[in-house]
Amino acid sequence: MINKIKPHLIQFLFMLMGLEIIAISINFFFAPQKVAVGGATGIAILLETAFNWNVSIVLLSINIALLILAYFMLDRSTTKKIMMGSFILPLFLAITPQINVVEDRLLAVIVGGAVFAVGISILYRIDASSGGTTVPPMILKKYFNIKPASSLLVIDAIVCIFNIFVSGTEAFILAIFSLVITYFIMNYIETGLDRKKVLYVMSTEVGLNKLKEDINANVDRGFTIFDAKGGYSGEDKEMLMIIVENQNYQQMLNKVHEIDPNAFIIVYNIAEVHGANLSGIE
Repeated sequence: MINKIKPHLIQFLFMLMGLEIIAISINFFFAPQKVAVGGATGIAILLETAFNWNVSIVLLSINIALLILAYFMLDRSTTKKIMMGSFILPLFLAITPQINVVEDRLLAVIVGGAVFAVGISILYRIDASSGGTTVPPMILKKYFNIKPASSLLVIDAIVCIFNIFVSGTEAFILAIFSLVITYFIMNYIETGLDRKKVLYVMSTEVGLNKLKEDINANVDRGFTIFDAKGGYSGEDKEMLMIIVENQNYQQMLNKVHEIDPNAFIIVYNIAEVHGANLSGIE
């Protein structure tokens, strides 16, 4: 019983951490600078700026309205998934003080966008949601087969445009800039932080044998051998696949060139390696 509860507890704690990080990004960086970067939180910031309405109460109201919409137009499991974040994020916004920690607006949206991206990425990793404007894209996907990413981008863009009427053109430009930062950081986090490089090496038989001996003797790393065939010569060849940490890449590249200056090498950046060991299949 305890073993079943523990994974759910860890997931819940990660969800709380992600939501609090989002609350910090809003109350420390975006709201004090009166920059709305999209979503329900952006609408809340716009209404606070225009009418001095409380951000957490506005967000809670929006989330409840969208939850009711989700209840009637989406399945129950999806509604349950977004329900918790819809109530907890407004609570965290209410208890997290709104502090202007960065005076410079540009720096504020850069840091805020990065912090916001970390919070959202944590939620995505555990398949959780902060609610809000994630609901309309789900509905559009279900009934009109419109990609959620596209419709969410349109919603965020509309919210950003309203910065022009509430806080001025500068706030609009900063909001768009922050969205771009958030997008790239989220993409980087979601595709893996433990980046590596994979080298595909083709050389002469003597060169490959020397390289295999050197790797086995001096490097805490293995390799995978592929059978290949030269497109021009038609000769059967071997190709090595070697996966290395980024910091060890240049060392490995130098070793290959030292053994065979004419070796044919293809290098790829990879995000993650799962299963077996770092080398692949030996």
